[in-house]
Amino acid sequence: MDRDYLSFSVRVHREAHPVDTYLFLVCRRIFVDISLNTKYLFLMSNLFIQKGENNDMNIGIITAEGYDYPPTKRLTEAAAEKGHRIIVVDPIYVWPVLVSGRPDLEGELDISMLDVILPRQGATVNDSSLKLIPHLHHMGVPLVNKLDAIRLAKDQFLTLQTLSSVQIPIPDTGFINAYEGFQSVLDRLGGYPVVVKQVSGRVGEGVFLVNNDHKARLILHNSLETAKGMLVQSFIPPENRLDIRVLVIGGKVVGAMKLKPKPGDFRSNFHLTQKSWPVELLPEWEEISLKAADVLGLEIAGVDLIVDAVEKVRVIELNYSPGFSGLEAATGLDIAGQIIDYVVETCGRR
Repeated sequence: MDRDYLSFSVRVHREAHPVDTYLFLVCRRIFVDISLNTKYLFLMSNLFIQKGENNDMNIGIITAEGYDYPPTKRLTEAAAEKGHRIIVVDPIYVWPVLVSGRPDLEGELDISMLDVILPRQGATVNDSSLKLIPHLHHMGVPLVNKLDAIRLAKDQFLTLQTLSSVQIPIPDTGFINAYEGFQSVLDRLGGYPVVVKQVSGRVGEGVFLVNNDHKARLILHNSLETAKGMLVQSFIPPENRLDIRVLVIGGKVVGAMKLKPKPGDFRSNFHLTQKSWPVELLPEWEEISLKAADVLGLEIAGVDLIVDAVEKVRVIELNYSPGFSGLEAATGLDIAGQIIDYVVETCGRR
């Protein structure tokens, strides 16, 4: 298809978009020969995406994953069911600029089309996308999850420091940015085994179980960067351990699920196992989850808990852009719809 033939502005996106939930009928007819599975899809600019009227809203999601990424796809469906629209803001193709002291954007995003921004870029594009978040805020677009909260949640050690400052239980943890620090921290934690993990990661990547010097040298040689550092953490064996993901939205627990590692693994991330189960939270666990999200300042948060064999609970980490397909599968709840409802409700008050 000849882009110049089209009389309206388009942009190229790396992922396909569920046309039936996003494009108007006339757009589907124009793009009838474009497969949903194609790598590139021309997306309309504001000729077909109009500023929301009445209670209709355009909700921008900052993500580099595209419309077919499962959480974004579910949020798009949930928004469409409620009369709203999702607009993906790809931080790789939208660039903040400051001209004559005023914030502006380059790239093909019409800022006037956005009613609210939901940052969900995760660790995909690392910290480079963080520049875009306050920039959009300074341009007058409301945010759900503020930059300070996101910065804390992206750095697991800063998260644990913040939690420990208000006596929220966490695993014993050290931070190192040189190999020389590993032995000292290892001794302080009581020796092997320990978990070594990246400061910022996703879906269980960059998380290693270390039980001897040889493995420690290998992992630290390959993974430790002085500019980023790594965490060294006490290991809680998976036997008789309970792993829980709690989802907090707007100061309320809206759902929780139980996770289990695969045999031979210690990581229980749903992305790795594709299995989840409903769980009933004890009042203490719910209170800890709410307090953890609140002290980090997160409006939407996935709180990861571990309950050990003697029923001692610890907060492992918080996620500011939590996946929720496992939680929906385990509970049957419409988590995507609840996120959309919260975003629409809170944006209306700002």
